[in-house]
Amino acid sequence: MKGGAFLWPRGFTIEAYRFVLESEYIWIAYRNSVFITVIGTAAAVLFTATTSYPLVKSGLPARKAFLYGILFTLLFNGGIIPTYLLVKGVGLLNSLWALILPNAVSAFNVIIMMSFFRTIPAELEESAMIDGANPIRTFFQIILPLSKPVLATIAVWEAVGLWNNYLQAIFYLNDKSSYILPVLLKDIIQGQELAQLTGEITGSSTDSVIAATIILAIIPIICVYPFLQKYFVKGTLIGSVKG
Repeated sequence: MKGGAFLWPRGFTIEAYRFVLESEYIWIAYRNSVFITVIGTAAAVLFTATTSYPLVKSGLPARKAFLYGILFTLLFNGGIIPTYLLVKGVGLLNSLWALILPNAVSAFNVIIMMSFFRTIPAELEESAMIDGANPIRTFFQIILPLSKPVLATIAVWEAVGLWNNYLQAIFYLNDKSSYILPVLLKDIIQGQELAQLTGEITGSSTDSVIAATIILAIIPIICVYPFLQKYFVKGTLIGSVKG
C-alpha cells in the first residue's frame, strides 16, 4: 500500500497481532475450533472406517442396498432448510456438536476407504481368525494399523473442512461464546471495515488487522499438514492404476 514490493516490510510492527490477541474472543474461537477439529476428525475417521470395512465383505447381508443408499447421498441431500430444521429438532442448534455429528460420515470418504480395504490381502484376516482373533480385534489390531495412509488422508480432509467450516457455523451458531475462527474472522473484517468507514482507523490499520487474523487462523493447519503429507500423497493414490 506504500508503493512497491520489498523483501523486508517498511515500518515493521506486530501491533496488529497484539490487537487481535488481546481480544478474549480469539481464544474462545481457537478453543472451539480446536475442539470441533480434533473430535470431529476422530469421529469421522472412526465412523468412516467402521462403515467402509463391512461393505467390502461379499457375505454382508443386504450389502448392495447399503452401498446404494450411501451412493445416493452423493447425488441428493436434504437441502439447507430441512437440514437446519433437523439440527434444530434434535437440539443441536447453537452447539458445537452441530458441526461435528452431521459431518461424521461422508459418502465420498467411504468410497475412498473401501478402495483401500480391498487392497488388503484376505489371507491376513484368515491368519488372525486361525489364531483366535474375533472380527473386532482383527479390525482394530490388524486392519487399521495397515490403513494409516488412507486414515491420514481422510483425517487431513476432515480436519481442513472442519477448521474452515464457515457456512454451517453461520447457520447453527448464534452465541458469540460458541463462535469458531471463520465466523470470528468475518466479524473482525466487518468491524474493521465499519471502523474505516466511520473514520475511527486508517485503511492500513484495517488491512493489517484483517491480515493478522487470517494468519493466526491458518497457522495450526499449516503446522499439522507437513507431518501428514507423506500419508496424504500415498493415500490419494489408492485405487489408481497398479503395475
